Amino acid sequence: MSALPSLSVPVAASASERSARVCRHCGSPSFDRDFCCSGCAFVHRLIHDEGFETYYDLRDKITNPAEFAATAPRDHGWLASLQRDAQAAAGESSTASLSVSIQGISCVGCVWLIEKIFARQPGAGRIEVNAQTGQARLSWLKTQFDAAAFASELQRFNYLVGPANTAISGRRSESQQLARRLGLCTAFAMNVMLFTLPAYFGLEAASRYTHLFSTLAMGFATLSLLAGGGYFLNRAGAALRERTLHIDLPIALGIVGAFIGSFYGWIAQIEEYQYFDFVSGFIVLMLLGRWAQVAAVERNQRRLLSEQPAPPRVPLYAPDGSRTEVAPEEIRPGQHIGVASGQTIPVDGVLASLEATLGLAWINGESEPRLFRASQHVSAGAQNLSRSEIRVIATQPWENSLFAQLLKPVTRAAFRHRTIERVIQGYLIAIIGAAIVSGLCWWLSTGDPVHAGAVVTAVLVVSCPCALGLAFPLTDEIATVRLRRRGVFVRSPDLWPRLAKIDRVVFDKTGTLTLETPELQNPDTLRSLSTDARAALLTMVADSAHPVARCLHAELLALDSLDPAPGSPREVTGYGIELGPWRLGRADWAAFSRIPSHGAKNETALSHLGRIVATFSCTDTVRTDARREIAALSARGLSTTILSGDTTAKVRQLALELALPAHRAIGENSPREKAAWLDAHSPDRTLMLGDGANDSLAFDRALVRGTPVIHRGLLEQKADFYFLGRGIGGIRALFEVNDARARTHRALLTFMIAYNAVAVGLSVTGHMHPLLAAVLMPLSSLATLAIVATGLRPLRSVA
Repeated sequence: MSALPSLSVPVAASASERSARVCRHCGSPSFDRDFCCSGCAFVHRLIHDEGFETYYDLRDKITNPAEFAATAPRDHGWLASLQRDAQAAAGESSTASLSVSIQGISCVGCVWLIEKIFARQPGAGRIEVNAQTGQARLSWLKTQFDAAAFASELQRFNYLVGPANTAISGRRSESQQLARRLGLCTAFAMNVMLFTLPAYFGLEAASRYTHLFSTLAMGFATLSLLAGGGYFLNRAGAALRERTLHIDLPIALGIVGAFIGSFYGWIAQIEEYQYFDFVSGFIVLMLLGRWAQVAAVERNQRRLLSEQPAPPRVPLYAPDGSRTEVAPEEIRPGQHIGVASGQTIPVDGVLASLEATLGLAWINGESEPRLFRASQHVSAGAQNLSRSEIRVIATQPWENSLFAQLLKPVTRAAFRHRTIERVIQGYLIAIIGAAIVSGLCWWLSTGDPVHAGAVVTAVLVVSCPCALGLAFPLTDEIATVRLRRRGVFVRSPDLWPRLAKIDRVVFDKTGTLTLETPELQNPDTLRSLSTDARAALLTMVADSAHPVARCLHAELLALDSLDPAPGSPREVTGYGIELGPWRLGRADWAAFSRIPSHGAKNETALSHLGRIVATFSCTDTVRTDARREIAALSARGLSTTILSGDTTAKVRQLALELALPAHRAIGENSPREKAAWLDAHSPDRTLMLGDGANDSLAFDRALVRGTPVIHRGLLEQKADFYFLGRGIGGIRALFEVNDARARTHRALLTFMIAYNAVAVGLSVTGHMHPLLAAVLMPLSSLATLAIVATGLRPLRSVA
């Protein structure tokens, strides 16, 4: 069994070397360590122990950090239910099949690893994994396979399983549709060029093949117009119906103008009117730019589950003790419901159990669990951290629950980029005006309407909006790729124009500025324990949802390979967990003492027969680069505020550590109060960073939204972007890349103006020929691509 690499940093390493280090598992910045978190250390060792080292030869440079997602309790009951339904639907067949979504698939390495894990499952049949959509199709032998066990095994390797995305499985994504259009139009364009080149190389107009070749070129150009041009025409028309000027409008104008003029030239058999090669080539270039832009965003979206399982069915207990299961929507006041360990209380209620340990992080951001006793009010959204099921008497229906409101999706209208609309408006006015004026001037001066029409067609043809239609989308795609290499993943295609309006950044505290789960401050104590002590500790913390237990569990798994001690742990609510002679919890309870402990509140003791063996200190830890990055954001002129549900004292203490003034540290805010604060402080200029359901309502108000947590299924579907790793440097990276993107756009606009001045000038003076137009278009496209490549060359990594 391979040994786990050390988490410590050699003393000889310089500061620059430490800052440049990346996690050996996920590739995220790890600062002064080999791994960014104990979860990555665990998965890295697990992959080597299982003989899956080839994964690291195949994977992307940046993957999802494991953090605590690989070890956190996760309910797969919904999957077991789907498996039963699939097996029933299979009838007499000995095999059954099922489709699921898998979060975390980013490359061929992920597909390879998932296939290897599946092949090791009892009764496994065939698995088909689609890396493009994140969907998988499983088949298995009915009597042997356990789908929930497979999902749990995948989770150990940092892949989360969710219900199949019916929208994806039922239709092709936009990028796939564009790829099909692009393939067809490329084939059509090649044929158009094939039948156009003879005329450029001297085929005489009187030749018997001339009209045949031009007819074939017209036919393939028409097919290209239908297959690819229709995409832009439909979108431009839809935008006009909404009274907006979309980037597709000048593209549609160029396509239609060039085709109509060329079609007339074909009917009249006038060679200098025929620009069919331009029509087909232009459509290909525009489709290429649009596909690149859409595919980049869709790839980031596919890394996440498109939807999480619906809130699990809730056990309902009748007065006679009988038990049924109902959907949360069916809960009514006065009913007794059960909440399993790790699950969330769906509605407000009164605790019917004697005691319960509940986590309130999803409600108010308070990281420390609280002890509740019988008859106390419990809020919807509180998480059951006890090891066993608790019972709650509902006091409200689901539709009135705050938790239901927090999970409710909100559809936001697409952002209108006024600057782009003004650019498009100016472009259209200039080109259409130049075409009309030049056509009238030639008609009046020569009296030849045919020649005047040729000039108008030439103006519309050569005024190629490649900078708008090809280079602008490609700029966004490359910017998205640059960010992905720095652990930031853009989910919303209209993020960029909204980002330019931001002048305030609002952070949640717990899980955003601090790490999601407490960190062990004295790991050497854990390493010094005997094998028996570590085995007992592993058994006690393995299935616990308590944050301290999760912290210790992840550290134990990262430390070495260890078999848990036999036995079933028993929880003593409010005190800790015991396993035979072992106890883990409050120091006075662990030592069999009746005198209350006055030790540090964040310390947890491990004892054997009443003798304290070790004391662990687990505390919330500020993200490694938080102070430096907040200072950098302030230097950019961005106002930074902490908006949290945790106590004001804790929030202000964090602000002090981050060198923020006290008035920018706002604590003890409920989810509704957070939303109200944003409503009162220019939400249309605010970027909100959050990690839990308590941030959901505020998220709905903010113009731009981001999250560092992607395994809860709460905010990532609302977020415009998400970032990975232990730091928050991705926020600064987002603004830096957008700066480079904006500079590139300005350079493109400058080139577009200069190019059109020359090209339109040649057309207006009557010196434009179809051959010259065919040369100028690809040259201008290459020039815009060069501007993009130069403007978005690899940026300096966040130090």
